[in-house]
Amino acid sequence: MLSKVLLRLGTNAARHPWRVIAAWLVAATLAVLAAVAFGGRPADSMTAPGLDSQRAAELIERAGTGQEGMTAHVVVTPLDGGATFFGDDGARTALTRLRAEVTRLPHVLGTSDPAGALDAGGDTAVRGGLVSADGRIAVVRVQYPDQSRLSAEDLDALVALGDRLRAELPLRVEMGGNLFYAFSDADGGLSELIGLLAAAAILFLAFGSLVAAALPIGMAVFGLTVGVATMTVLAGVTDVPTFAPVLGSMVGLGVGIDYALFVLARHREYLARGLDPQEAAGRAVATAGRPVVFAGGTVVVSILGMAVANVPFMTVGGLAVSIVVLTMVLASVTLLPAFLGVAGPRLGRAGRIVRALRAGRPGRSGRRRDTEAGAVPAAGWRRWIGHVSRHPVPYAVGAVGLLLTATLPVLGLRVGLPDDGSLPQSRTERRAYDLVAEGFGPGTNGPLVIAADPAGDPGVLDRLVATVAADPGIASVAPTHVDRATGIATLVVFPTTSPQDKATADTIARLRTEVLPAAIGPGPARAHVGGAAASLSDVGERTSQRLPVFVAAVLALSFLLLMLVFRSVLVPLKAVLLNLLSIGAAYGIMVAVFQWGWGGALIGLEATVPIVSFIPMFLFAILFGLSMDYEVFLLSRVREEYLRTGDNGTAIVEGVSGTARIITSAALIMVAVFLSFAVADDPSAKMFGLGLATAIFIDATVVRMVLVPATMTLLGRANWWLPGWLDRMLPRGPVGIDAADDTDLESTGGAPRPRLVDR
Repeated sequence: MLSKVLLRLGTNAARHPWRVIAAWLVAATLAVLAAVAFGGRPADSMTAPGLDSQRAAELIERAGTGQEGMTAHVVVTPLDGGATFFGDDGARTALTRLRAEVTRLPHVLGTSDPAGALDAGGDTAVRGGLVSADGRIAVVRVQYPDQSRLSAEDLDALVALGDRLRAELPLRVEMGGNLFYAFSDADGGLSELIGLLAAAAILFLAFGSLVAAALPIGMAVFGLTVGVATMTVLAGVTDVPTFAPVLGSMVGLGVGIDYALFVLARHREYLARGLDPQEAAGRAVATAGRPVVFAGGTVVVSILGMAVANVPFMTVGGLAVSIVVLTMVLASVTLLPAFLGVAGPRLGRAGRIVRALRAGRPGRSGRRRDTEAGAVPAAGWRRWIGHVSRHPVPYAVGAVGLLLTATLPVLGLRVGLPDDGSLPQSRTERRAYDLVAEGFGPGTNGPLVIAADPAGDPGVLDRLVATVAADPGIASVAPTHVDRATGIATLVVFPTTSPQDKATADTIARLRTEVLPAAIGPGPARAHVGGAAASLSDVGERTSQRLPVFVAAVLALSFLLLMLVFRSVLVPLKAVLLNLLSIGAAYGIMVAVFQWGWGGALIGLEATVPIVSFIPMFLFAILFGLSMDYEVFLLSRVREEYLRTGDNGTAIVEGVSGTARIITSAALIMVAVFLSFAVADDPSAKMFGLGLATAIFIDATVVRMVLVPATMTLLGRANWWLPGWLDRMLPRGPVGIDAADDTDLESTGGAPRPRLVDR
């Protein structure tokens, strides 16, 4: 049985703590050394098999034009406000030198030559999109090979060159392009520190002991070190997306400290009953460790389930985050009890400051009463849950109405990818974006690449260029490049709108469904629309199509697992529906903030942006797993009380109030950690941070403290109803709550344990 395995694991770790701590030190050291020796840096590859943009990339690669590779652009303007590249020889000379230096960088296949175009005539430079019509802004476009032949060192070399040239040339130098998108380091370090400090403060207030507060932090840091180092090794084997380290740190810190909090709270409860520290640690792992293992497994299964989207970078990103979560689960049931064994009986005592704060606050019997979290008395929570249980209908209706209202903005959800225009002005990519938009129009920041195979029809290309140029969503078409060996042609076209604009996605769709078929005709010729903007649009469409299937699969799996755990039909059904409500409300708030701009300034959002295409699926996977933490932890205690007393009302009040302070403390920690990432520069990090924080806050307050007691009161004894035929079909494995009775100290007092199974 799982509980017996966890009991032995926790007890042995507490009895031999230094062996376990040494093993984790060795594991962390080996993981870091492996990361240094074999690891790689994250890189984004927004492609997926079967997409039209992928077919375009395959055609371009076959032609060998080089346009299938990565690109960057260096945007310059004279520091002298009155100078232009048309008439200022100094500015033109500086531009020539800049291009020459960029061309000499490693792996650069070629660059555009705005100075050479100016020598041929100002009109040539303007028509080629290299110099703005007023002569103030010039662009050097840099062509690199395919991403598989590049690394973050190529981006570092370009950035270092830009830093040097800014000091040496009379030019303002800014940079951007998909080389930055693929290899830029994601935000994280400062956010992690802020999250840790906030978590430490909450833990100290919850436990009243510096030692007790330090243990979950120490465990989380150990686990995060091993998990992120392992992720780095994975990045040396395959492309790990740049959001994975940020998301892994965010989720790892949140769940790691949460899991430790659950176990530590039970440990202190057992210490208060007079058990020695080793036995208390073992029993804490056996009881609180079960929900930890179950919840962590649910998170991992949910995240790995994103493979149904058939988008490789999402699958790899999910695998990377799952590694961190699994590491935290393992640390919670091995490293933490070792820490508890070292700490000994000191964890049962609150610190002097917190004891002073609690003094004089009576419990139900008139004397001070500490809960298992060592916080203020639970009498207040008991009164609240009892109040909700006495008025279940208005509270249930009101809470559901509130969450449905918060969910309404989801109807306007638009997926896409925020472009560089959504970054803060402190980033060179944003400044380059603004200069390009000012000089050449917003669509120049997101060119489309049309790859065409004429299949021997000489008139196809002329028709293609004319038809594409006539489309109202296209601002200009660059000269066509035809590969002589294969006959494959590539057209670089510039939309009239920015990459993240919905009109750009409409233009891409119109090119594919109307413009290109009309130009090519019924013959064997074919054409596909590619480029970064098209790839991101395609990925967004695919994830939107696969999201319902993924959601249905996660809901079904969660229902079955909860039914096995609690031997009930209505409890898991209720849990699934309530989790959907909290996640839907989080989606709605994200739409209101990021698409509508409500309160965006509070998290440093400078412009409205679409929701990143892969974030809804990631958020659903993570949030559904995280909500299982609270669901299993809370309902386990309710189930224990029900088995002890046989009274549904008493079980709800005692079970929910007995876990309320732990759940709210855990939720506060998670919200603090996640919100610390919501102030990062990158819009994706902001969305992950705000979405996770909002959903956890709603789940731990409105759902767990209002809807759960209200709905369970309304259902009454039916909460634990299970048809006899289904009870006989379900396996009685080690995950059931009843399986832990022999390890828990709760006594039934000789009362028969009630069962609600229809025979």
